[in-house]
Amino acid sequence: MGYVAVQGGVTAIENSQKLNSYLRLKGASAPLQVSQIMEQMGPLVDRVMSEGGLFSPFHAALAVKQASGDPIEAAFLLRAYRSTLRRLVDSIPVHTEEMRILRRISSAFKTIPGGQVLGSTSDYEQRILDFSLAEETTETQQRAVSEFEAGLEDVHDPLEPIHFRKVVEMLRDQGLVPPVPPSPLREPTDITQESATFPLERSGRLQMLARAETGGVLALAYSSMRGYGSIHPTVGELRVGRVSVQIPHPWRKASALTIGSVSITEVEIVASVQTAEDEARPTFTLGYGACFGHNEVKAISLGVLDRAMRSPSPHAPAEDQEFVLLHTDGVESSGFCSHFKLPHYVTFQADLDRLRTLRAGEE
Repeated sequence: MGYVAVQGGVTAIENSQKLNSYLRLKGASAPLQVSQIMEQMGPLVDRVMSEGGLFSPFHAALAVKQASGDPIEAAFLLRAYRSTLRRLVDSIPVHTEEMRILRRISSAFKTIPGGQVLGSTSDYEQRILDFSLAEETTETQQRAVSEFEAGLEDVHDPLEPIHFRKVVEMLRDQGLVPPVPPSPLREPTDITQESATFPLERSGRLQMLARAETGGVLALAYSSMRGYGSIHPTVGELRVGRVSVQIPHPWRKASALTIGSVSITEVEIVASVQTAEDEARPTFTLGYGACFGHNEVKAISLGVLDRAMRSPSPHAPAEDQEFVLLHTDGVESSGFCSHFKLPHYVTFQADLDRLRTLRAGEE
């Protein structure tokens, strides 16, 4: 594809950037602080961290501000920043069984060991506009926080770790889902260090899905739920919480150092019954999804697509690895879409010449 360099447009580009900044700042309201975005726009920050592939609430909030609230552009900025960072060490695999639970539900069972933990959710709210938010002040903010904290006096320490056994493990004990496959000895795929080639092993697929654009994975997962595929999921367990991040101890073998924690959403879905070719007893099949932050729609969609891409005879779009993984990356797809705004003078002139020649031949 041919392109023509744009000459003499530096001043115009600089003025365009100044105009963009002016439109963001010209209003009467005070400049939006990065700390405000971090504290009050948690779902947006979590989405940008997930799609940007970097767990850093500050940098994600900064990207949101720079992008004027555009989540795809913010994820683009965050992923570009991530590419400049040094890789110091690989962390030890996280054990989500030890997650510090903030929310935990199951739609497969009414009663689960430890109980359903609703946590923070808008699932049960009426979808009507709350106009009182337009009149929110520092005083109303402090009053609401104080009233909530006063009700916590008889509640256990919210920072106390509470571990729950996974719901899927109960099904596994009964032989109703497949056993955990043995861990491979080879190193897992690292999509940030090597290009994806298809068919891609599951570790690489899950990595690409974790960074995929939320709307993209939802659209393809929804297609499977509606019948363009065979995956209509039941949420075995959905967890939101924090997991510790550990690295190998620099000089003590078989020891580890905890360097912090990250918030994640994890979902295990129970899908269709399947009978293996070796005439084993039929079992449920499972799908898995996990991403940074609190993003339940994305995690459920990932679980659906993980299971769909393991279909023994793929025929639907959501079951095609290459179709799913290469069309749900928001940074890649938005970048390709945006490139059409660049000068295409040479290619279009060639199309014009071809069309004129064809029309001339008809006359």
